[in-house]
Amino acid sequence: MAAYILRRLLLVIPTLFGILLVNFALVQFVPGGPVEQIIAQIEGGGDVFEGFAGGGGDTGTEAISANESYAGRQGLPPELIEELQQQFGLDKPPLERFLTMLWNYLQFDFGESYFRKIDVTDLVLEKMPVSISLGLWSTLIAYLISIPMGIRKALGDGSRFDTWTSGVIIAAYAIPSFLFAIMLLVLFAGGSYWQIFPLRGLTSDNWENLSLLGKIGDYFWHIALPVVASTIGAFATLTLLTKNSFLDEIKKHYVMTARAKGLSENRVLYGHVFRNAMLIVIAGFPSVFIGIFFSGSLIIETIFSLDGLGRLGFEAAVARDYPVIFGTLFIFGLMSLVVGIISDLMYVLVDPRIDFEKREG
Repeated sequence: MAAYILRRLLLVIPTLFGILLVNFALVQFVPGGPVEQIIAQIEGGGDVFEGFAGGGGDTGTEAISANESYAGRQGLPPELIEELQQQFGLDKPPLERFLTMLWNYLQFDFGESYFRKIDVTDLVLEKMPVSISLGLWSTLIAYLISIPMGIRKALGDGSRFDTWTSGVIIAAYAIPSFLFAIMLLVLFAGGSYWQIFPLRGLTSDNWENLSLLGKIGDYFWHIALPVVASTIGAFATLTLLTKNSFLDEIKKHYVMTARAKGLSENRVLYGHVFRNAMLIVIAGFPSVFIGIFFSGSLIIETIFSLDGLGRLGFEAAVARDYPVIFGTLFIFGLMSLVVGIISDLMYVLVDPRIDFEKREG
């Protein structure tokens, strides 16, 4: 097992290199950049991307393809453009910039945000609690609901309970998380019906003045709707996964043998079937968490005005804040790869019979 883990860890380096290389190459062909953002703000244009939708004349891509042409039309001196390029390090060749970035990342130095003037690491740590809250609570609630329901559906396969819960699950899976989030806002956050939950934020304005119990209650009051919206997709998938896993195990010969020996139904189900059936469900906890953490964070954080990593990445992409873009990309990529290794370890912990080294051999 140690050799397998070592091989997986060594694969992390070339994988991260490939991720950064592909995205760095793509950025070189994307119109706009931090210099153009500054120029647009200086000239009162608001955002460089407003020029992309213009009707006549040059397209936005042509307008910023050459800094001299763009600056001349806007009446800005070329010296200012050169100074901005030097400030952002864009005066160097792309290869040199990429190699410098790799060397810094090997030292976990992700640089400083172009526009926020904050270290990328500090920025990520500042936004991390919001996204972790969403991912962790959504995953825990999904498991707490899905496992009992999946077992119940498997034991009553084809029953009325199994039929109507399957309908609910399919409907829940079909509803996009952002649409469900908007529906929750309309119903319970002062839209057209009830004002039960707050509309935005993770805490109230007077959070610092609350008691410990008040802070805990205020936190869960704010996080309730975002967590429910994030859970909807994972809940449906995990329930069906649990049911199918239980059905597969119940049909195996060792279950019939255990029943023939006179063991009680509960002993058979929860002493033998449960462990084997839950292998794939429990061992997949890290990957489910990271999936919810990444996939739903942007939309949910935007709808509920939560200042987390999803919004940070989106705003950095819009502003062409390259240190934040590549820093978060590196951190997220590293987290995903490490979580993949942890998931494999979870399989071994749940069932020691699994040997990845023999499978690879």
